[in-house]
Amino acid sequence: MRTDAEIRLAGMSALIDVLGLVEAERFIAAVSRDRFDYTEWRRQGLPRMGLDELAKSANVLSKQLDQAG
Repeated sequence: MRTDAEIRLAGMSALIDVLGLVEAERFIAAVSRDRFDYTEWRRQGLPRMGLDELAKSANVLSKQLDQAG
């Protein structure tokens, strides 16, 4: 099992890899500033779809992003 410090480091690295340094910091600031309930966000904020549909949607988005950039 990893320590809390190791998890925070891995999380920040993941955020920076995906968002870049500035947007990762903005994300952390927004989550810290707002009353943010991650569990509720996961329940309400994500579309309800099966695994196959989710995978198909992710593949379509990936192809769109590859074509755009």
